[in-house]
Parts: sequence; C-alpha cells; structure tokens
Amino acid sequence: MSSASSAKTIKFGTDGWRGIIADDFTFSNVCKVTRAISSYLETAYSKDRPVLVAYDTRFLADQFAHTAAEVLADLEWTVSIVGRDCPTPVIAYNAYHLNSAGALMFTASHNPAPYCGIKYIPDYAGPATPEITDTIVANIEGADDSPPIGKNRDKISTFNPKPAYLEFISTLLDVERIRRAKLKVKYDALYSTSRGYLNTVLEDCGCQTESFHTTRDVLFGGGMPEAKGEQLMELIEAVQKDNADLGLATDGDSDRFAIIDEQGHVLTPNIVLLLLARHLIKNKGKTGAIVRTVATTHLLDTFANKYGLQLYETAVGFKYIGQKMRETQVLIGGEESGGLSIIGHIPEKDGILAGMLVAEAIAYEGKPLSQLVEEAIAEAGGLLYNNRLDLHLSDAHKVAILDSFTKNPPADIAGIKVKEIGRKDGIKLYLADGSWVLLRPSGTEPLMRVYLETNSPDKLQPIAEILELMIKRLER
Repeated sequence: MSSASSAKTIKFGTDGWRGIIADDFTFSNVCKVTRAISSYLETAYSKDRPVLVAYDTRFLADQFAHTAAEVLADLEWTVSIVGRDCPTPVIAYNAYHLNSAGALMFTASHNPAPYCGIKYIPDYAGPATPEITDTIVANIEGADDSPPIGKNRDKISTFNPKPAYLEFISTLLDVERIRRAKLKVKYDALYSTSRGYLNTVLEDCGCQTESFHTTRDVLFGGGMPEAKGEQLMELIEAVQKDNADLGLATDGDSDRFAIIDEQGHVLTPNIVLLLLARHLIKNKGKTGAIVRTVATTHLLDTFANKYGLQLYETAVGFKYIGQKMRETQVLIGGEESGGLSIIGHIPEKDGILAGMLVAEAIAYEGKPLSQLVEEAIAEAGGLLYNNRLDLHLSDAHKVAILDSFTKNPPADIAGIKVKEIGRKDGIKLYLADGSWVLLRPSGTEPLMRVYLETNSPDKLQPIAEILELMIKRLER
C-alpha cells in the first residue's frame, strides 16, 4: 500500500483511530500510525522510558499490537507488551505507574466486532489531548507504512499490568465494609477485557459472585461489545432470578459500565453519576468539582449547587474531563455514554471502578440500590427525562444543520423559549424551563446525535418531533 493511499483512510475521532479490520484497519496502516506516534514520542520523552502496548479481545488485536511493538523496537524504543488482553483503565494506570512514555492501546471500545482501533495514552494516564492527537495526525502523512524489520527484538518484553492496578484500586475502596455487606452480585463480562479483573475484585471484597461470558470471543457472542440494551438481558434475568443485590457489566475495553439494580432495572449512566457523587460526599466525606460533558444530565448541576460545588461543562469526550481532572480537584467526572472517574483515581474512565463504587455505596447504606437511586434523585430536586436520537445523515446535511442552527437559531422549541445557545461542542439550546437540546455529529460513527433533557416525560416527544422536522427541512 502506498503512503498516499493509506493516509486517506486514517481518521482520528473522539478517542483515537478506529476502522474496519482488513479494510482501512490494516497492518500497513498500523505501522504507519505507530511511526507517527513514535515521532511524537521523540519530542516528548527520552528513550530510557518504556512504551507500553496493550490490546482488547478483538480479532487480530493482539497481532496488531505485536506488530506495533516491533515497529517501536526498530525505532530504538524499549517496549513492554501485555501478556493477554487488557482493560483500557488498567494500561492507563500502568502508563503512569511505570513512568513510561505512554501506552498504545489497540481497541475499538464498544464498536462492532469488525472494527479495531488504536489510541495513544500519555504518561499522565488519561486520554491524549487534542494537541497531542493533532501532532500525531500531522505526522501520519510522512510516515512509512512498511512492515517492521525485526531488529532490537531484545527490547520487547511481556509484562502483567494486573497486580499493580488491583493493588491501587483497593486503596480507593473500603474493602472491609464491602466484605461485611456480603453482597450477592451477578457479573457479565460480555467477553470483554474486564474478565479476570472485575470478578477478581468482587471476590476479593467478599461478594458472592456469579460470572458470565468470561472467555475471549472475537465475535462477542454474536452481539455487540456494548454494555447496554439487549446485551444485558441475560444479566437482568440472572439478577431477578436469584434476588441479587447488583448486576455489573462492562463494554469491550472495560472503560464503560452497566449497572443493574436488585429489581432488574438498568440504571442510566446519568443516574449512576448522581448516585456516586452523593455517595462520595455523604459516605466518604470527599469534596471537589463535578465535571460533565455537554450531553450529560443537568441533575448534576442541581446537586452541585445544593452542596456548593463547582460544576464544569466540557465538550464530549473523556479527554476533556480528564484534562480538567489534571487541572483541579474533581470529585467526580463523567459522561452520559457510561464513563466516569473520581477523585484520587487516574483521569481516565474506568468501568471496573464504577461497578465497585456502586457496590460500596450499597455496603455503606445497607439499603437496596433502587432506594439509593430514589434518595439521590429526590436530593437533586426530582427526575429529569432524557432521550437521544441517532440520525444517519450525509456529511453535507450535518454541515447544513450546524450552519443553520448557528446562524439562525430557533426562538423556541415546541413552544419553549430558547434562552441561551452553547457552541462548546455542536449546538446546545438551553430552554427557559430548564430543558435543553444538543445537536452534535458523532466523533466515532456516521451519525448526527440529538440529545434531549426535560423535566416532564410529556415534553420529550413534542421536542423530538419538532427537532426532526427542522432537521428534515435542512436536507440537501
């Protein structure tokens, strides 16, 4: 493959480069991107610091990772590669713990099985900032896509990132309190990297744990490596059948979570963020700012205001939350798509920690999870109602929508006055009754995402219908 042709197919989104295996995600393109990353590393780190390489459970992810390791060794880097698939938060923690030059993580997260991806995680253990990824992208054009020649293989070694991570995460949890609670937990790995990690922590904390789908399956059991929707039906059934206290799952690389209460209800990430913010303040005496993305619930705003906490709104992408975590003391930061981190942890989302914190909250309170949710919602002033529309639109149509809403924003939506317009990421319309609407092109998929939040379920459909009509009119 020529350098010119391969460069056209490499596009970095919200969280690195993802592509379809054997289409644009090829070994030659992996070599090209790895060399582009190396060019950045040479400007930021000395070569006495190792580069870590890890991968998730996808088809060929381990082989792509080993190819990248050989390319880095060719370029005189010392490389430490994991011995088996690894969660993103685990390799991120080790990138910091081992004083590395950062890590290359081969994952497409929650994307379907035909996809793979690669992202660079700097030594501060959070997502690379736009300045770093922009530099890497700029380096791609001149990078070589030829295979590694295999020199300096003595610079490549295998390591186990698990012990250091598990030791660290235990310092963030009240292990003894969880042990005393003797919780009954159902855990569905969904064939993800959290197998052998989340179930190990649960068992170490004395939880009676039943685990499902803890083998590597590159097709994810014929489903999606996404901890939501129909993927959770088996877990829900297990929780209900055995009267469990809690059900837990993670996505493919274990940075996102799913939480099931004792009644079999799936908690939205918005509610989990609220629940854990309350837990950290009430039960653990923690404080700090709350950070959320533009697409995440304003319940957190009400809660932050009640406790006199600073609230920060960021663009979509955990890299922006992580950046804020490195700048100031953050109690909890998270996003509606299922990622969160807390004070004292790395500035990277962690589905393993999220699940354990919910278990810890139950252990502290001695109440069913559904009751804790009700109490948290009441404390935040009552439930807000959300919806998200995923619209498959052409690039031209998406541009037309953003252009129109920027230049000629509507005065009202479904009869509710637009009082403020935000342009932090896409277009966000703040409505007079506290409702809001966000229109934002996806950074990882060919979609226009439309997010809605309002204080009454009766308002959701009218707002959605008006927005769809407005968007339809702008089609070219």
